[in-house]
Amino acid sequence: MEILRQLDLTDLLRRALAEDVGHGDISTAATVAPGQPGRARIIAKEERLIFCGGVLIEKLFAMAGAEPKIELLAPEGAELMGGQSAAEIDGVLAGMLLAERTALNFMQLLSGIATITRQYVDAIKGTRARIIDTRKTHPGLRELEKYAVRVGGGFNHRFGLDGGVLIKDNHIAAAGSIAKAVDRARHLAPHTIKIQVECETLEQVEEALKAGVTVILLDNMPVDKMRRARQMAGPEIQIEASGGITLKTVREIAETGVDLISVGALTHSVRAVDLSMRIEAH
Repeated sequence: MEILRQLDLTDLLRRALAEDVGHGDISTAATVAPGQPGRARIIAKEERLIFCGGVLIEKLFAMAGAEPKIELLAPEGAELMGGQSAAEIDGVLAGMLLAERTALNFMQLLSGIATITRQYVDAIKGTRARIIDTRKTHPGLRELEKYAVRVGGGFNHRFGLDGGVLIKDNHIAAAGSIAKAVDRARHLAPHTIKIQVECETLEQVEEALKAGVTVILLDNMPVDKMRRARQMAGPEIQIEASGGITLKTVREIAETGVDLISVGALTHSVRAVDLSMRIEAH
């Protein structure tokens, strides 16, 4: 099972909860007796989804004073059909109502990312390619969103600008050429870091290869040129395809022989899945 990297998410979850609670839950205070016990059931309302984010439930409910006891929790990455339970939790009713929306917001977003990622992964089965994410994540949520990509069967690109050298069009323009940009990067970056160059044309691919790069990103390149770039690079150079990739086009792109396919849509425009929480008083 995929797990979150060792990172303290307490501050993020506390801020998310405080954003919703404000100065207090007036509706719950008016209708629920102090200490009243209850049970929450989280239910899938999609025809099919990949569940993700259940690992946050216990901490969020505990922060809200629910004193949660997890009775059932679907594994991260589990495929759920409509009507199936993702989780069942016993605890203090007021606390569960307090955290309900925040918990659902996280789970619906992360499950949406895991679900669409799984669709892309399934679409390229049998090819050498891997589906990877980008830095097009919602500010402050990158760790969680990239975790959801892994839960869905995808892989992570850089977590931040310090995660590797990726020379893009603006860097090339600033340096004057691909060769100059690569040379400057090689003098600055440690030898353990790969140098990747974004190429829009086969001429740029040729220049990047002459500069000795180890990874080439093909940006919005037609599939016939992707095949040619693969031939030019040979098996030792890693090739990544990027730019406007959809579920309709991803298989054809994978069959060009690229190693990586980066899809910004996994995170930047994902549709949250439909999960609901039903709470019963004891």
